[in-house]
Amino acid sequence: MDIKKLQTLVIDALEDVKGQDIAVFETSHLTSLFDRIAIVSGTSNRQTKALAASVRNKVKDAGGDIIGMEGEDTGEWVLVDLGDMIVHIMQAPIRAYYRLEEIWGDTPVKLGAAKRAPKKAAGDEPKKVSGHLAASKANVEATPVIEKKAPAKKAAAATTAAKKAPAKKATASKAVGKTVKVAPTKTEAAAVKALKALPEKKVRAPRAAKPAADAAPAKTVIKRIKKVEA
Repeated sequence: MDIKKLQTLVIDALEDVKGQDIAVFETSHLTSLFDRIAIVSGTSNRQTKALAASVRNKVKDAGGDIIGMEGEDTGEWVLVDLGDMIVHIMQAPIRAYYRLEEIWGDTPVKLGAAKRAPKKAAGDEPKKVSGHLAASKANVEATPVIEKKAPAKKAAAATTAAKKAPAKKATASKAVGKTVKVAPTKTEAAAVKALKALPEKKVRAPRAAKPAADAAPAKTVIKRIKKVEA
């Protein structure tokens, strides 16, 4: 079996059982026993056994040869020998301890190169449509255009606001000179009523001035009345 087809089958089988950290390395320049080596991690003994069984079944169905399998009893490290390719299925602690990537990881193989996409058939390609035909052009939905307001309105509003501003100041200045009558409180009104209820004071007449000592005594005139005889 072709080595590229074999490694594609192995990667597909590992991905079907959700193998973690799949890595493929080319080893033809390091040893003549095999050309590829694949390393993958499993989370448990059951998953490592399932990964090994998936690789074995897929390669068998494609007509490949299975040279041997080791480590299925414990499930910590299962090795699948496919002749030209060796698959190491390991649990994460075992993989971190032995570090097989440092031994065989000289030239890694990109997984994208192993799994090439199939070429499209001639009938699958979309037909080219000439751009000058109006019927072939897609209808473009009309989008509403939002017109921006002209800045002239803002300027006019600013000028009117500026004109109105001094008028308000003038009215404020006029209001300063007004006098506001404040109603008397209840205590003040009661005091005014009490004052009005008081009796008025009698005004004494001014005393006559005493005559001075040097002044001459006033003359008294006594008139005699004649008796009329009966």
